[in-house]
Amino acid sequence: MSTPKSPETMDVDEAAIDEGLYSRQLYVLGHEAMKRMAASNVLIVGLRGLGVEIAKNVILAGVKSVTVFDPEPVEVRDLSSQFFLREEDLGKSRAEAAAPRLAELNAYVPVRNLGGQKGQEITIDLIKDFQLVVLTGIPLSKQLEINDWTHENGVHFISADTRGLFGSVFNDFGPKFTCVDPTGEQPLTGMIVSIDKDGEGIVACLDEARHGLEDGDFVTFAEVQGMTELNGCEPRKVSVKGPYTFSIGDTSDLSEYKSGGIFTQVKMPKILNFKSLRESLTSPEFFITDFAKFDRPPTLHAGFQALDQFYNAEHRLPRPRNAEDAGKLVAIAKKIKADVDEKILSELSYQASGDLAPINAVIGGFVAQEALKAVSAKFHPMLQYLYFDSLESLPDELPTEADTQPTGTRYDAQIAVFGKKFQDKIANYRQFLVGAGAIGCEMLKNWSMIGLATGPKGAITVTDLDTIEKSNLNRQFLFRPKDLGKFKAEVAAAAVSDMNPDLKGKIESRQEPVGHDTENIYGEEFFASIDGVTNALDNVKARLYMDQRCVFFLKPLLESGTLGTKGNTQVIIPHLTESYASSQDPPEKESPSCTIKNFPNAIQHTIEWARQEFDNLFVKPAQSVNSYLTEPNFIENNLKYSGQSKEQIEQIVSYLVTNKPLTFEECIIWARLQFEDKYNNSIRQLLYSLPKDAVTSTGQPFWSGPKRAPEPLTFNSNDPEHLQYIIAGANLHAFNYGLRGETDPTLFKKIADSVLVPEFTPKSGVKVQISDNEPVQNYPSAASGDETELIKQLPSPSSLVGYRLTPVEFEKDDDTNYHIDFITAASNLRAANYSIAPADRHTTKQIAGKIIPAIATTTSLVVGLVCLELYKIIDGKKTLEPYKNGFVNLALPFFGFSEPIAAKKNKYGDVEWTLWDRFEFPNDPTLKEIIYWFKEEHRLDISMVSQGVSMLWSSFVGKKKSEERLPLKFSKLVETVSKKPIPPHIKHLIVEVMANDEDYEDVEVPFIVVRI
Repeated sequence: MSTPKSPETMDVDEAAIDEGLYSRQLYVLGHEAMKRMAASNVLIVGLRGLGVEIAKNVILAGVKSVTVFDPEPVEVRDLSSQFFLREEDLGKSRAEAAAPRLAELNAYVPVRNLGGQKGQEITIDLIKDFQLVVLTGIPLSKQLEINDWTHENGVHFISADTRGLFGSVFNDFGPKFTCVDPTGEQPLTGMIVSIDKDGEGIVACLDEARHGLEDGDFVTFAEVQGMTELNGCEPRKVSVKGPYTFSIGDTSDLSEYKSGGIFTQVKMPKILNFKSLRESLTSPEFFITDFAKFDRPPTLHAGFQALDQFYNAEHRLPRPRNAEDAGKLVAIAKKIKADVDEKILSELSYQASGDLAPINAVIGGFVAQEALKAVSAKFHPMLQYLYFDSLESLPDELPTEADTQPTGTRYDAQIAVFGKKFQDKIANYRQFLVGAGAIGCEMLKNWSMIGLATGPKGAITVTDLDTIEKSNLNRQFLFRPKDLGKFKAEVAAAAVSDMNPDLKGKIESRQEPVGHDTENIYGEEFFASIDGVTNALDNVKARLYMDQRCVFFLKPLLESGTLGTKGNTQVIIPHLTESYASSQDPPEKESPSCTIKNFPNAIQHTIEWARQEFDNLFVKPAQSVNSYLTEPNFIENNLKYSGQSKEQIEQIVSYLVTNKPLTFEECIIWARLQFEDKYNNSIRQLLYSLPKDAVTSTGQPFWSGPKRAPEPLTFNSNDPEHLQYIIAGANLHAFNYGLRGETDPTLFKKIADSVLVPEFTPKSGVKVQISDNEPVQNYPSAASGDETELIKQLPSPSSLVGYRLTPVEFEKDDDTNYHIDFITAASNLRAANYSIAPADRHTTKQIAGKIIPAIATTTSLVVGLVCLELYKIIDGKKTLEPYKNGFVNLALPFFGFSEPIAAKKNKYGDVEWTLWDRFEFPNDPTLKEIIYWFKEEHRLDISMVSQGVSMLWSSFVGKKKSEERLPLKFSKLVETVSKKPIPPHIKHLIVEVMANDEDYEDVEVPFIVVRI
């Protein structure tokens, strides 16, 4: 593999974008936007907690260069949120101390320190070489001076500030800013069944798919027959008529529509007009972050200006919880705007000297994404003022002025907001973090800054079974290239202990994943030792499992996830909210198997087919051969009843006898014959069974609408896609047999061209599966006697002791292993069969590898929101109102917050219960005692008792079984019925019962916990 160019020599072209590093982010931004970013120099002024958060995210994203300016000396209180400063940096300039650590984040992005002396301010002379200037924590007069120049000179400008639980952002990208893709969503596309030739031009789509367009969207067309003028036409504006129809305007001068066609949405650039900061101060345009606080931005707009004036007059910030200073600030704000909310402004005054890592994460993630919008023109910028607060995170018992005084420690900027008493609560909290990937890294960084678990009783446990890969480095910012191959949890724990030495000895890292197999590790004792759980997972199955454990052990759970620029957070509180499992997304829509097999009409279908081919050629046959060689009586036991025994025996014979290669040249011949079979013979067979002029039972052409008639391919070794299939296929086949592969294209060409391909004759009587409701197609089967003949060809396993094939293990992120190369070639050749536009390797990799797009900005913001909820959990808030579930989309941008949904209340008799309730039985009672207790205490008759997958007892089991089971101790009963001993680490059993009331009505009751 070639080594990356050094940043100084990097050309701004596609080759320079390191897809190994930027893979997940490229699926969010695309190559074009990243190329524009790679031509942009960014200046960030101010390197406290907010500035370093913005710098970190912008550097990870990959701009041309980042320059930082902050000549002020490091103070102890900076350590409250500036994660790239250390105690030994005290007295150095902030930029000098942080720049080398920022530079480690991304070898492709040079980080420069603009220098300067203590007390020196940023000036216009210093900002002239940059495409974007970001100011953090800078006085308003200086912001105005800089913005006056940037607005006139075409330089993008962002200023941002955080004060305790408050944040503010201002954007000015100039008077005529072009946004090339406002949403970042994939262009909509769909198949057409008719287009009217008239003044309205109504387009009708296939019934099975809504078009999804909105009024004002633009579309173009392809593959339209008859009205061919529309193919590749200039984008036409849409007027929606219904879910399956839309109008494209006058088509009366076009040819008559015949059939077919595909519409594709065209993203149209949007021109935005930004006002300068000077103009915006007096006529602001507000972006709402929380619709429950829609009236708050005008108050905070006046408040942040008043804060600036207070500082200019007093040469200091308002003191924490000081009523006199708050009064002064409110008075100043009232001169700016008469009707302000005094309570909110008093809090702004109280918290003005506060600096909180979670708020910096929220605002810093948001600003970094806005910075990327400015330099890439991708996604819609925020217009133009954002004000954010999380006052709900304050403790119910508000701190006193005495409690918020500085203590001379790194936590002073947090104590200024929450007080020393609450800081001690944070320090003695015990938290379990599940996952140390992108979300996990950000979480640990915030926890280390806020001092979570740094006290005598505090503890953090983090578990992740994964090791670090190159593609992780783009957003899992605690990892460096030197860490590749190491365990994530270990490296992350060590990195944050370095950020805050108070955490040394307080973080335990583990590699055992959470799940049923590790309940001996994460059992009752473990859950009793923690106060709460935070998920940082990337799959629903593990989330559901942790949710179930938190419900059982009555632990609060913080849940979050990201998908590109979208993110969500959910807070789960025992006895208060519903759990994660209470509501789930609908399952993903799957393509019908007959579409994949015979009738693809989109590149997704051919990629899915190619991914199945990969398994069918390089994974499953090798596994079958190994099973035959190692499992006694494999054929008799496994294949007899499978319905496909002949095919599987043929496959084993082929891979073990008839087509077993001894040289690499034979692998090339095999791949050439596979090409012929898949892209020529099978297509000819399909067209023989269903000719191009075939009609349906209603007389309609069979090959119409979504069914595209295929064409066989003729092998051409000069076609790069044809040759790529042979190269990748031969190398993977060789891997199965432990043969050394080759890369020289001339060898593949020479051998592939010399292969004598057997003549193919289509078979009669082959039934093609046209819909998923029909039986799977099969070729005329041989009599069972043929199977016996086939089996005779197989060598006995005893004659091949120790011989094994090596199945391929699919790995999407290794560019040298031919996996994605094969799938890309296989998919694009099939696309050529069906006249579907091919996909590049990058797109194929995402779909085949089911890669979730990811970018550091969203992760940073989402984790900030999670940590704002953690403050509330540590405080032990007992009502729903203060908690917030969040949803964000940074592309639009959009913020939405809602109160968590209350746990659903169920009822039996007069008793109300929720998912958090249960019946507990100590001392391993008998089944009879449990049934009797329900009858006596709740007048309920138990009709069935089950545990896990075992039905232990029901009212309709025979008298003899009942008499045997009722007197048994519960643990003995479970072991008797399941015929398995209960593992020694299990101290309780979760039991479900069905119950009837006195009217013989079924009633739902909570689950039962039997202590054994």
